[in-house]
Amino acid sequence: MTDDKLIVDEAQRAANYEVLKSKVESDVRSDIAAKAERRPTAGTTQLAEDMNARAVDEVAETRSEIDRGRVAARISQVVDYVFFVIYGLLAVRLILELFAAREGVAFFRLIAALTNPIYWPFKGLVPSLTTPDGFSLELPIIVALFVYALLHMAINGLLRMTAHRKVAI
Repeated sequence: MTDDKLIVDEAQRAANYEVLKSKVESDVRSDIAAKAERRPTAGTTQLAEDMNARAVDEVAETRSEIDRGRVAARISQVVDYVFFVIYGLLAVRLILELFAAREGVAFFRLIAALTNPIYWPFKGLVPSLTTPDGFSLELPIIVALFVYALLHMAINGLLRMTAHRKVAI
């Protein structure tokens, strides 16, 4: 008995909902039809044309901003790659110097040759810490890593500034 009452009650609610829905739908349609029958005045036509032109201009401007953002993102990826290679090479050189690698070995000479152009401005800048066994902590390499990290952040910051959309209120 309780199940039948619940089913009947739910059916009544569904019927009421459909009646209300069709009434609201007919009211909305009649409002739209009434507003559509009104003829636009010359002022509203000009306003609509102005709004349309402004919308087209904004779409074109947004498109150019998106393209500019894509170019900046691609340049940022290349900059990131170059700096990560620099970080990697300097880290390898730091580790080789730290463990007193033999300077006559071909790998050490290769790493030294690759890092010399990016390391020479910092060479001798600060003294290196050395043990009597020949192990040394090359502080200029650490300074170079720090300076290149700052330079990397500055370049990416500039690229972000050019890529962001300017919003006017």
